[in-house]
Amino acid sequence: MGRNLNLKLKNWLPNAYLFGFNCMPPHVFPQLYAPPPFPMKNLIRYAVLSASLGAGAYAAPFMAIGDGAELFVTGTLGIRADDNIFTVETATSDVIFDVTPGLDLTFGKDSQVKGSLTLAHAFSSYSDNSRLNTNLFSGDFGARFDDGKLKLAFNLGFHEQNQNTPDVRGLTRRDASNAGGTAEIEISQITAVGGGIQFAHENYKKAGYTDSDNLTVPVDVFYKWTPKVDLSFGYRYRDYQVDIGEDSKDHYFNLGARGEFTPKLSGKFSIGLNSRKLDRTGNQNQLGWEGKLTYELSPKTRFGFGSSNDYGTTPQGQQQKNFSLSGDVTSNISDVWSVNAGLSYRAINYYTRTDDFIEGTLGAAYIVNANVRIVGAYVHRSNTSDLAGSDFKQNVFSVAASIRY
Repeated sequence: MGRNLNLKLKNWLPNAYLFGFNCMPPHVFPQLYAPPPFPMKNLIRYAVLSASLGAGAYAAPFMAIGDGAELFVTGTLGIRADDNIFTVETATSDVIFDVTPGLDLTFGKDSQVKGSLTLAHAFSSYSDNSRLNTNLFSGDFGARFDDGKLKLAFNLGFHEQNQNTPDVRGLTRRDASNAGGTAEIEISQITAVGGGIQFAHENYKKAGYTDSDNLTVPVDVFYKWTPKVDLSFGYRYRDYQVDIGEDSKDHYFNLGARGEFTPKLSGKFSIGLNSRKLDRTGNQNQLGWEGKLTYELSPKTRFGFGSSNDYGTTPQGQQQKNFSLSGDVTSNISDVWSVNAGLSYRAINYYTRTDDFIEGTLGAAYIVNANVRIVGAYVHRSNTSDLAGSDFKQNVFSVAASIRY
């Protein structure tokens, strides 16, 4: 029951990015909307009204389309208090109101082909810095097929973004597009082969940042070591093209495993040789790895651990090496209450210096009914650097109501 509730919470929160590093919702059509700031008392009134309307509703779709497709109307009303909206050394604080209406179309119920189309339009209004007001569009389509021996998946997405990252400061507008597919086929009772292709494009709206094209092609061979664990030998090719800096080609040869390692420990990981070939400055090699494991501490509490070591390129065209560690715990303390906490560390090696980025999160979610969720969170972020002016600290408090009919 606890695991199912946790999965439901993730599905019911289409704008969970409000509580991650992406402080700004990732969508925009600036030609359609330039709203004035919402008065706080009005926004709270709208949130209470929406929650009240959902109190007596049932978990039924807004519209049934045939036997296997359902259309849901979604929405999020949120308030954020951010003490460093630009993630810079000299902080500027503000209170931001977020309103995100959307649609979610699911299809393939009770069939081998399943999928969904999710559309959202996020309106963000700043109390003191109204010039930062945005309205951002996002759309995602995904489909999958599984007959037991053959697994296929396809994804397509477009996101208008205006949020900070460790390498992007000052709420920089950009559009991110992605498309790809994966396939895995069973060769015998103990072997399978999987592969895929993913393409991502980023288009920045500000000078000093590079547009980029990222093509990734992974191939893996799986061997069933036990009924619940597969061993793997894999190779990943990555081609990264930029307008500023150097283009790169990466090759990752790895060994790994996936599945249920013990009754309580599951996940996947790989480790191997990671090499990068740059257009002008030659080749680099390092030990690479990536993985995510989940341990069930109790029927209602799960602990997750992740780590990776990989190359990267900043939006300014700089080369970097990224080492990361993360841990999180989620507990369903009752049928309607869920709490979570997380801590992550990222060492960003720019070859001339190494920055240390830390993020900690605390959150809680309350299920009002099948249609309404209330979520609160606190996020702390800090960056420590030898480069003058690159240090910052940020604290974000947020609360939101997520609605799905």
